[in-house]
Amino acid sequence: MILAVSVKDDLHARVVRHTALSRGYRDFHIAECDQISGRHSLSWSSHGDAPNTVLTGDGVPVPLSDVSVVWWRRTTARQQAWVDAADDHQRRLVNTESRGAFSGIFSAAYQGQWISLPEATSRAADKIYQLTVARQAGFRVPRTIVSQSRADVIEFTRQVGRVIVKPLVGVPGPLMFTEYVDDPATIPEESFSACPAMYQEYIPGRRHVRLNSFGEKMYAALIETDNLDSRTDLNVPISRWVVPKDVAGQVTEVLRKLELRMGIIDIKLTPQGEPVWLEVNPQGQFLFLQPLLGEPLADHFVDFLLSCDKEA
Repeated sequence: MILAVSVKDDLHARVVRHTALSRGYRDFHIAECDQISGRHSLSWSSHGDAPNTVLTGDGVPVPLSDVSVVWWRRTTARQQAWVDAADDHQRRLVNTESRGAFSGIFSAAYQGQWISLPEATSRAADKIYQLTVARQAGFRVPRTIVSQSRADVIEFTRQVGRVIVKPLVGVPGPLMFTEYVDDPATIPEESFSACPAMYQEYIPGRRHVRLNSFGEKMYAALIETDNLDSRTDLNVPISRWVVPKDVAGQVTEVLRKLELRMGIIDIKLTPQGEPVWLEVNPQGQFLFLQPLLGEPLADHFVDFLLSCDKEA
């Protein structure tokens, strides 16, 4: 049995499940981590007095002992039953208790395959850590600082030339796109000191690679755009990109070091064609490329999950 852990109406989880069902694989369920509150969603017993179960989005209690693969996709959402109810303290209590019980039951009772391990997924989302690992694996990475100092950013800009800024973690809500920092000397000190941010040298070029790694298989798209962030406009030339053997080896090494079974990776090609590592999202979006490339990525991902199911 495959169990996707995500939020209610997550497109990727629903499309992948539909693809698996259409191919005759019936034991594919979704556990909605934002729907725990307001119903009998979880059950765990320290001494095995009762099955350790989670409730699926279809209302079916699934014993974790029957699950062979967990796709740990989205796990940090707020409980929807309490969004507009009670006071702030009660909402925070319900959210933290639900999240703690949900992750704790999986940690204690689940013994199958993870896509990917929760602790590895959390650690790999750290952009500082993943840059270090990518550099160790042989990738060129942009020169980077993380700082709250206006003076440091001004000096960094003097050293590397044009600089961009991006969030280290981000927050739920509207996407926070990568932006240029053309002249940090014109920005008030308070804007820098409010919180740390990641500042990087700008990598010139208009060829962006979105590489989807599912186990040993890789499917990549070349997005040609002058936009700094390739996500801002997809009405640009997008084509399949054959992953060079050396790049594939480096990606495999990065994911191995990060203990990830999958990863959605952003790479930028310099005008000379050198691949520069930008970042990996352990559970990034990939289905938007399916119609743009004519590549059956949902089927490829189901193949990957089924191969993990056979390993369990």
